[in-house]
Amino acid sequence: MRIAFLSDIHGNREALDACLAHAARVGVDRYVFLGDLVGYGADPVYVVDKVAEMADEGALVLLGNHDAAAVSGEIGGMNQYAGEAIRWTHQELDDAQLEFLSRLKSSATEDDRLYVHSEATAPNAWHYVTNAAEAERSLRATDKRLTFCGHVHRPQLYHMTAMKPAVYFKPPPGQPIPLVGNRKWLAVQGAVGQPRDENPAAAWGLFDTDKGEFTYMRVPYDIETAAGKIHAARLPQILAARLYIGR
Repeated sequence: MRIAFLSDIHGNREALDACLAHAARVGVDRYVFLGDLVGYGADPVYVVDKVAEMADEGALVLLGNHDAAAVSGEIGGMNQYAGEAIRWTHQELDDAQLEFLSRLKSSATEDDRLYVHSEATAPNAWHYVTNAAEAERSLRATDKRLTFCGHVHRPQLYHMTAMKPAVYFKPPPGQPIPLVGNRKWLAVQGAVGQPRDENPAAAWGLFDTDKGEFTYMRVPYDIETAAGKIHAARLPQILAARLYIGR
């Protein structure tokens, strides 16, 4: 089976459509959305409706911290720009869309795989995985061999054996990486809708369960249109500007 992982869409219709079109071209059997459908971008209605439609067709969809905030309208510890976008998003979504988000879970398991938006130690606490020590804590918190997560907006890959600490590996885009069976692996997805690794191309991941290979994909998309919609919605300008530089 070929599984597509999409995380951190953040209301970016153009990036989502580009990733889905690319996935269709390369061939995908299953879709897993790892949370943060909304926040930052100007198309939360389209994104939620599209993903909900795909969920009806069998896609697995998880809750992200921005999704949870959009449901409650409470921004918690978010920065000013994220908070403004969440308050706007909360008003844009209708009752059915908010209800769909409210039903989502923050993690799920399937065979030897854990799917989670943040990480395994406390999925609803929204901790980040940004280094090997944090990856190791997450890997030790689950008995699943493979963990797929998002939240950080930067592609990262970590592996660990029973007697050795976790090791970081910088994943090259477009090249299948064998997730060898004698190790545990944590694959942090890049962001579909707001990359932060200085590459503005939308990111998604492809896992081939038969070959045991994972590929980090990058896809160019119409940033000009996505940014223009952010300006038209009177959302903070930085949310549009950062799309061009991937930061």
